[in-house]
Amino acid sequence: MAKHIEIGQKGEEIACGYLLKKGYKLVERNYREKYGEIDIIAINKAKILVFVEVKTLKIDNISEVDNSAKLWITPEDNLTLVKLNKVKKTAEFYSNSHLEFIREEKGWQIDLLAIFLEGNGKYLIKHYENVS
Repeated sequence: MAKHIEIGQKGEEIACGYLLKKGYKLVERNYREKYGEIDIIAINKAKILVFVEVKTLKIDNISEVDNSAKLWITPEDNLTLVKLNKVKKTAEFYSNSHLEFIREEKGWQIDLLAIFLEGNGKYLIKHYENVS
């Protein structure tokens, strides 16, 4: 298995644990449609359907996260406009075909979980809600 796939899978596992601890109900993982893929589909405590994009970056030292001058790239940088538009289109398709998860007044949202992962297993999560 390619190293970047392994890191991505580890990030998604961390993300699922994080969301569960925050009271989210996980609905689906790695949902694929012809438009694109969504890493995690969940329902948050407010009963909003949330499409979660997970971006993971392996770094040497988590303490460098607060000093962005030391980081050349962040996980957030990997959520490009093209990728975000694919996620939106896929989310629209999913929500239109799973109306049981949509509350008219609440709709749905896209969140980004940016995960910084050290080689020793330590990690840091930045959660950006409703990014689109």
